[in-house]
Amino acid sequence: MSKMPASNEGKQQRHSGARDSANTESRDSGSGAGAPSRNDTSRFEQDQFLTILSREEALARFEAALFPRQLPSERWLLADALGRALAEDVVAPIDVPPFDRSNVDGFAVRSADLARAGEAAPVQLALNGETISCGTAPTLPALPGTATAIATGGPVPRGADAIVMVEHTQPAGHGTIEVRRAASPGQFVSYAGSDIARGEALLRAGTMIGSREIGMLAACGIADVRVVRRPRVAILSTGDELVQPGEKLRPAAIYDTNGAIVTAAIAENGGDASFLGAIADNEAMLEAVMRKALADSDMLVLSGGTSKGAGDVSHRIIARLGEPGIIAHGVALKPGKPLCLAVCDGKPVVILPGFPTSAMFTFHDMIVPALRRMAGLPPRSDAKVAAKVPVRIASELGRTEFVMVSLVEGADGLIAYPGGKGSGAITSFAQADGFLKIEALADQLPAGSEAEVTLFTPHVRVPDLVIVGSHCTGLDLVTAPLAHAGLVVRSIAVGSLGGLAAAKRGECDLAPIHLFDDKTETYNTPYLADGLELVPGWRRMQGIVFRKDDTRFAGLSAEQAVRAALADPACIMVNRNQGAGTRILIDRLLAGSRPDGYWNQPRSHNAVAAAVAQHRADWGMTIAPVADASGLGFIPHAEEHYDFALVTARKQRPAVRAFLDALASNEGRAALTKAGFRPA
Repeated sequence: MSKMPASNEGKQQRHSGARDSANTESRDSGSGAGAPSRNDTSRFEQDQFLTILSREEALARFEAALFPRQLPSERWLLADALGRALAEDVVAPIDVPPFDRSNVDGFAVRSADLARAGEAAPVQLALNGETISCGTAPTLPALPGTATAIATGGPVPRGADAIVMVEHTQPAGHGTIEVRRAASPGQFVSYAGSDIARGEALLRAGTMIGSREIGMLAACGIADVRVVRRPRVAILSTGDELVQPGEKLRPAAIYDTNGAIVTAAIAENGGDASFLGAIADNEAMLEAVMRKALADSDMLVLSGGTSKGAGDVSHRIIARLGEPGIIAHGVALKPGKPLCLAVCDGKPVVILPGFPTSAMFTFHDMIVPALRRMAGLPPRSDAKVAAKVPVRIASELGRTEFVMVSLVEGADGLIAYPGGKGSGAITSFAQADGFLKIEALADQLPAGSEAEVTLFTPHVRVPDLVIVGSHCTGLDLVTAPLAHAGLVVRSIAVGSLGGLAAAKRGECDLAPIHLFDDKTETYNTPYLADGLELVPGWRRMQGIVFRKDDTRFAGLSAEQAVRAALADPACIMVNRNQGAGTRILIDRLLAGSRPDGYWNQPRSHNAVAAAVAQHRADWGMTIAPVADASGLGFIPHAEEHYDFALVTARKQRPAVRAFLDALASNEGRAALTKAGFRPA
């Protein structure tokens, strides 16, 4: 797999109606193998998604329906064949080199003439009357007792069987040279065919043509090759909610990133991708587009519309497009359960789940192998590394789960931090280094487990600076100069308490925290442990955020605003996640109350502001800069200390010093002040 996000987030709500795999065992062993009969479509619509196949069985059925198959080919000029797969073996038509040639500048000689040469017994040779350069055919043979001047790459003349380097000779006058070293037969000579022999299998079918392969072909004088024609793949996004990038985003709509990402991923894996746009959930319109796309292409890939909601129609149309039809609809994968695989009259049709992580994992795990075979390419060769998982990862029995991770350097090797953004996150792939797999029979991966991580790129660069803890938009301002200087900064948001735990385990350089201690009535210092020291960061005002036109909060203090919200059953709050310093402030204000919205616990200040701005909640707690950026009302409550727990043992690392310098610099302080923070 490789690194790739996508979107079509509205579709996941439709997916949630599908039964859990633990409750969806097949009622007969063959019910998921193919399409229903034309007269049985209604039963198919009710039952097909209830048959959840294992990843292995779904993949085996899909490939069995597609292969073996004849791969169409076409002839391309060498310059245009880069990145394509050879359709047939290529046999060398000539020897390379095509003649015996010199490897050095010197003299072509008969080795027998120099058998007794040495420092005490120099041998004189008469020079022939020509100098052989590259591209110059010799006209005079090398007779006994003679030598011919020759340049690197020049053809060796008849009779000569060795080359003496010019450095090992001396002019002797009257057209002679003196040689004080013996020469062995074949010395500094590349014989004809020593690199490539005429009739030798130069490249095999299936070889992906890169610059090295082009060099080999060019050396043999081959101007064009027969390559596997790239499969033409049509891509469609489906959903009423989709807007194409560049267009205005209407209410309740999202930008269609699945289309762009899937198109790019197909091109990366040997397909000739053609994105046909986004189609609304209109069955007649969608069927017409799907039929034309399938007629013009070798493969059709859609995203969204695989579940059983009223608007999900793609999978119903497939039953009418050709035999055998649906191979699998519902795979025991997490993410990716709603995947739909079909083959219609020999052409694969795939409906990916709508959510980004689901779409990309299923595409790379289940579709890429078939696509690459159709393109004549070898399977992907993904790099893997071993890493320790610092926290327990719960998993669902019966489903193979893929978990994206970010890699950091620990005391004893690599540490793999699981991502927590969910299958709807656009940035999940971009911010992860790779993924690990939890087998279907496991219900968890215990903390401290050693895991194999499959990398999204051939090589992983461990971050120069690792920050684990509470998130703040001010962090981006301080770390920007480091990124511009070429340092890799990895920031992982796990909350203040999670950051402290990571710092104590030596898994990060700095842990941003904002934790208030009731006993001492101070921030952060009481929470430090041995091996940690406090680096003052900045002050930020936490407060109650609300819509400016909501009169329930006008003129009130934070305590009064919360009491007013609790007194109104229609007033909905938005909370913060466990372990966040903001959550501690909220719980103190609520004093044990659990109003409507308490269990809505996003992980960032921006998510709180968005929930209030979009009327999904009426109040919450965030920081003043975020409230201001969102155009919301703000009631100050407490100026908290956003500081850093520094792992003392890492203090002298160059990236840590660079961060501390940026934090203390006039430029850094000015940027924080401008954004609404107060530098410590």
